[in-house]
Amino acid sequence: MASHEEELMPENTSGYKISQPKQSLAAYQNMDQGDESLQRYKESLGLGGGGKDLSDPNDPRVCIIYSLSMHSEGREPVIIDLSEPGSEQTLKNKPFKIKEGSKFTMTAKFKVQHEILSGLHYVQAIKRKGVRVPGGKTSEMIGSFAPNTEKNAVYEKKFAEEEAPSGMLARGHYTANSSFVDDDKKTHLQFEWSFDITKDW
Repeated sequence: MASHEEELMPENTSGYKISQPKQSLAAYQNMDQGDESLQRYKESLGLGGGGKDLSDPNDPRVCIIYSLSMHSEGREPVIIDLSEPGSEQTLKNKPFKIKEGSKFTMTAKFKVQHEILSGLHYVQAIKRKGVRVPGGKTSEMIGSFAPNTEKNAVYEKKFAEEEAPSGMLARGHYTANSSFVDDDKKTHLQFEWSFDITKDW
């Protein structure tokens, strides 16, 4: 049985490898301008324009997760606000409803500062009565990002569409453990939340 820490680590992504070794933001910006593949990599990270790094020197975090939201057609988005430090501590006591059989997508909003963030993943493990449900672990590649260079700008990642289970046996209370982890296995945020599968919204 996997430990709690292992459970919230991403699966190996087939065919994925880091195209460049991780280096500081300044090192990337000063690298050989004649290297075409390196230029493409820098542009993919948003470094091509040479924007000013707006990282907060008083905040050591590299990745700041602002929110995780659930979107389902015909419903108002359910937003898990993670913007305030410590806000994740009470989420598991505030379950929200998901209608059985409904389709939904999750979206993460976050900021990057100080250095290149390489290979960020979102990992989620869902349990019911303390036991992980079949197929209850998902790992989604978010990507690699340079520090934000525009004031109040955030990155936004929409995940693959999911479908809630349906039927009388599927209804009930669930808990989810989520983490945002990079290629270095550094966890940028880990939190527990909960939801109820119900017959209706």
